[in-house]
Amino acid sequence: MKKQNVGIILIVLGALLMIVSYFSAKFNLGFLANLVDYNWFQMFALLLIIVGIVAHIVIAKRS
Repeated sequence: MKKQNVGIILIVLGALLMIVSYFSAKFNLGFLANLVDYNWFQMFALLLIIVGIVAHIVIAKRS
């Protein structure tokens, strides 16, 4: 894996976590249905997106 892709991977992972929590609540997917109600889960996904953006900018400026 290239070092330049770390930021993009973190952004995509955070976005996927938010999408999974949204659709699990919308379609009532069993034990995942309450993920949208947990603030720590949403904040973790947001933190991954922010860290990914910052990492992508820092890595792009260095290369």
